[in-house]
Amino acid sequence: MSISYLQEEKLFHLKTLNFSYVFQVSDAGYLKHWYAGPKLDSLEGLNALPYAKWRAFCTINAVDEPNEVEAPDVMLQEYGTFNVGDFRTPSFIIRDSDGFRATDPRYVSHRVLKGKTAIAGLPSSFGENAETLEILLEDPKTKVQFILLFSLFTDSDVMARSVKIVNNGAATICIEKAASFTMDFAPIESDLITFNGAWARERQFERARIRSGMQSIASDRGLSSHQNNPAFMIADQNATETQGNVFAFAFVYSGNFLAEIEKEQWGEIRVQFGLNPENFEWTLSHGEEFQTPEVLMCFSGEGFTKVTHSFHDFFRNHLIRSPWCMKNRPVLINNWEATYFEFNEEKLLKIAEKASELGVELLVLDDGWFGHRNDDCSSLGDWTVFQSKLPCGIGELSKKINALGMKFGLWFEPEMISPDSNLYKEHPDWCLHIPGRKRSLGRNQLVLDMSRADVRDEIFRQMTNLLDNANIEYIKWDANRHLTEVGSASFPGKQQGEMSHRYVLGFYELTERLLQRYPNLLIEGCSGGGGRFDAGMLYYVPQIWASDDTDAIERLRIQYGTSFIYPCSSMGAHVSASPNHQVHRTTPLQTRGNVAMEGTFGYELDLNKLSEEEQKLVAEQIRQYHRVHHLIEQGDLYRLSSPFTDSVTAWMNVSKDRGEFIVAAVKPVQTANTCPVVYIKLRGLDSLAVYENEAGIRISGSILMNLGYGFRLSGDASSEMLYFKRV
Repeated sequence: MSISYLQEEKLFHLKTLNFSYVFQVSDAGYLKHWYAGPKLDSLEGLNALPYAKWRAFCTINAVDEPNEVEAPDVMLQEYGTFNVGDFRTPSFIIRDSDGFRATDPRYVSHRVLKGKTAIAGLPSSFGENAETLEILLEDPKTKVQFILLFSLFTDSDVMARSVKIVNNGAATICIEKAASFTMDFAPIESDLITFNGAWARERQFERARIRSGMQSIASDRGLSSHQNNPAFMIADQNATETQGNVFAFAFVYSGNFLAEIEKEQWGEIRVQFGLNPENFEWTLSHGEEFQTPEVLMCFSGEGFTKVTHSFHDFFRNHLIRSPWCMKNRPVLINNWEATYFEFNEEKLLKIAEKASELGVELLVLDDGWFGHRNDDCSSLGDWTVFQSKLPCGIGELSKKINALGMKFGLWFEPEMISPDSNLYKEHPDWCLHIPGRKRSLGRNQLVLDMSRADVRDEIFRQMTNLLDNANIEYIKWDANRHLTEVGSASFPGKQQGEMSHRYVLGFYELTERLLQRYPNLLIEGCSGGGGRFDAGMLYYVPQIWASDDTDAIERLRIQYGTSFIYPCSSMGAHVSASPNHQVHRTTPLQTRGNVAMEGTFGYELDLNKLSEEEQKLVAEQIRQYHRVHHLIEQGDLYRLSSPFTDSVTAWMNVSKDRGEFIVAAVKPVQTANTCPVVYIKLRGLDSLAVYENEAGIRISGSILMNLGYGFRLSGDASSEMLYFKRV
């Protein structure tokens, strides 16, 4: 059993494969945190250990209960109070019907359930091999209830946590803040690892000491954002890939979020993750409830790699629902960087013919196929074919692509609307807006009000009209601007604080409807590249375009940071033209292929413009992809060096049985008078086995892991990728 309760001591012990999490119901009814770390075999004697109940200048909430001498500000808690003595960042803020903000939830009861229940309207983890602990807390004055949910899985070190808030009182309340979980750490010097950046340089690995006071990462942009990814880690200061305690957290949500890391006066650390309270509130009448999105948390006592393996396996087994999750994705070619808006059917078919000849399996038609769109100034919301570009229509084009032995895919931006569109002329109130304020443009477009069912119905109608009448097997779902003037014409003023969250719920509902109708449809998420790369999206789609920056050297850092939390097979990665369109760097085709191979593999260029030698290399890259990509989809990733600190970036993907692997190394910059051979120690192999590469060279696992493999790298952006199999 993964969840146990010691009745006499009122102790909860939650156990994963290698992790224990222990807390207790205190005398006053608070949930007192004891321990989180390597798995404990027994809790014998825990209750005998000293636990401070009060310190200088602390408030004790005990005027009416003189025997209650617990100071909330001192206690490590599972869910904090507000305005009753705990001065750390609150887990929630509730405003009662009289306008007061003070809530003091205490333990009422608990129960343990078999399995893992889905969260209605929100993405969430799943699995029958799970147990869920529900703990009911209630504020004695307002009767507001907090149901804390802890789900554990027998095959994982990942725990899923969320909170349901129920108004059990007679009066209406307003939620102004709602964290999905709280975790208090005993004093320890730790580092905070985050994945921050901007458009075209997403998820850059950043590591810093946790200092006194508050640190946070957040998005108030309506989407999870390019700037701060909704995932982070707390690690020992000496933690490396292979050693040290590491806690990792990922938010299963695609909108505004706030992660708070507060080191308070005695060195204790409070960690919280939840909806961003900025521009958020939610009203609950008697009997109504509000469910927070889920947070996934994972512990490793063996450094970052173990956390990565745990999260990757958990995403594949308990979060990504797509039938494509464990399947080789078709090698695609996207026409965007090959043509931008300047294409017609003839040009597309010419690209497709060459792609098919070289082994590409899917053509994706990107932006510009609809309305009267020749640039980014019009037509979003009018999902009908641009007749002057494609006079035969999407259905006929898909047939012609299929006749070449290829699948056909299409780009959409369903959440957006152009002022220059028929939809906007007919329904100007369908975009997010605030009466009397100017409507801000981003990329010459506005954002549809996804909280409205009529808006979602119309977009669904237009999309299904295309999908029902053409053989479209893939969708690239884009969102190229953030939310401003977040207001809705269909809700009263008192509910306008709900709109950011309702937008995300509406977006999820539309995506779910589409998947229910087309369960085998392969969807790639996108938001100006990696602006909505989060665990919530992966519940609906198996892959996300990692970044609009397709430069292979830039991608080393983007894909490195992404890989700590998210599976390699979720990273959309393409070989693009050289010089690169974003940074104008010239990079060998071999290196571009080796880097893109670490994600979902494809091309973003006109193959007709390649030399004959380069076309042969493309065909070989595609053959290599099919030979090894099961290792990227299902195997274990090992980061062998860092693009932020090392002169050579290297990684490997190893099968679960350690029988085969690929290893790659890239040297971004050549320096003078250096050795052309770089030895890198491999990891995760069978030390007793002998491995053979495609050239017939045999090397023992022991040598590869202790001496290393010698990569011959010479010149800027040089690289090598090798496949080995146990003999």
